[in-house]
Formats: sequence, structure tokens, C-alpha cells
Amino acid sequence: MSGKLSEIESRSATARQLDAVIGAMRGIAAARSREAQKRLPGIRSSASTVGAAIGAVLAHGAGAPARAPADAAQIAIALCAEQGFVGAFNEQILDHVLPRLATAHCELLLVGTRGGIAASGRHLAFAWSSPAASHADDVPALANRITDALYGRLERRAVTNVTVIHAVPGIAAHIEIVEHRLIPFDFSRFEVARSSQPPLLTLPAGRLLAGLVEAYVYVELCEALMLSFAAENEARVRAMLAARANVKETLEALTQNYRQVRQDEITADIVELAAGAASAV
Repeated sequence: MSGKLSEIESRSATARQLDAVIGAMRGIAAARSREAQKRLPGIRSSASTVGAAIGAVLAHGAGAPARAPADAAQIAIALCAEQGFVGAFNEQILDHVLPRLATAHCELLLVGTRGGIAASGRHLAFAWSSPAASHADDVPALANRITDALYGRLERRAVTNVTVIHAVPGIAAHIEIVEHRLIPFDFSRFEVARSSQPPLLTLPAGRLLAGLVEAYVYVELCEALMLSFAAENEARVRAMLAARANVKETLEALTQNYRQVRQDEITADIVELAAGAASAV
């Protein structure tokens, strides 16, 4: 076998190995996306439970906290990707964040190592950052860290608006970005059902309501993080499908090249043999 054929076979073997790796990565990403979406009903059930408690406390007579002044600070929480091979996932999240950062006194809290790299490349300053979830089980602890960072800032300064910006999973080929407002907290979404027998409270109603609001914000962050984790892995599936198509095209081209080179060598051998036979006559 000639050196050229050996080189083509070596490149083909490497491409086949790469195809196997891409297939494994695609399978892992798809499984993680499905797992994350299976966790969503439980998170939403928890939100309903906390929401019912908020409605009961409001019915008991606790009023909603006063809103911050209009010129107070704003906070944007951007949920980006933790790992690579996600296409334009992080860039689209940051594009959505930019109008928020253009406003005065807006602070960026950024989640996701790859998002942090992309933000630094754009020279976007962020006040706080954290790695994103690598598995669905990491989401509750991550939501707790974000909640602590957020409420630490709320204690130190007046904040008029807090939004979380993240991607959501879907069947579309493009990434869908949503923006969900956490603060000002919308109390109107909870049913206030007055009862003849008021609930038994062991805390002042105002303090209890504030704690329930923080718990609800935590659950909302859990949902946003789980959706973002699912969307990140869906983006990785799409990237792996595109990569696999490229590898298959490369393999087809190498196979065709191998056949052509092999045919040329066989033809050259036949011509050489025929020429030798003719000279011997």
C-alpha cells in the first residue's frame, strides 16, 4: 500500500473516532435535557405551594412592601452556558442583556463559565459570577447562591427592578430567550382567599410575607436555571448534529479519494505490467 493510501486511511480512522465522540456527546446532552425538563413539574408544584401561603398571609392582612424609588438601581441576572459546543448560545444571551446594561445603575450578575469568557471578550463588566449547573442536581444549590447574592445587594441598596434572562428549550432551530421579572414582586398573581378562621402565625405577618417572597424568588430561580440547563443541552445537541454532518461529508470525500487513488495505482500497475510484457516479446 502506498504512503498516500495509508495517509487517507489514517485520516478516515480519525474521522470515524471523532464521529463516535460526537455521537456520545449528543446522547449525553439529549439525556440531560430530558432529565432537566422532568424536574420542572416538581419545581412548579413548589411554587404553587409557596404562592398559596403568600395568598393566605395577604388574606390575613399583611400588606405588600413599599416599592423602591424610581431612580434606584437595577439588576440583571444572565444565565449562560457552563460548557462549550453550544453555538451562539452565550452570544444571544448577552445580546439580550445589552439593552439592560445601557440603562443607568444596572448591575449584571452572570452565571456560566463560558458566558463569563464571552462577556470578558466583549468587555462587559459583571458584579458577581458563578459557574452554572453541570447536572440537574446542581440547580438547587446554585439557585441558593444566586438568591443569597441577590438579597445581599437588596439589603445594601434600593433596587427598583430585578430580571433574570435565560434561554428556554424548544423544538425550534434557533435559541429562544426570555426575560422574567423577579422584582418588583407581583402580588396580584396570587389568589387571596379570606377564611373565617385566620391562619396560625408564629411570626409577624410582614416578616413572614418577606420570607415567603424570598422563597418564591428562589423557586423562580430554580425554574429559570432548570430551563436554561435544558436549553443549553439542546443547543449542544444541535451543534453536535451539525458537527456530525460535517464529519460524514469528510468521510465520504475521503472514501471517494481513497477509491480514486487506489484505482489510479491499479491502473499504473497494469500499465507497467503490460509495458514489461511487451518489451519481453
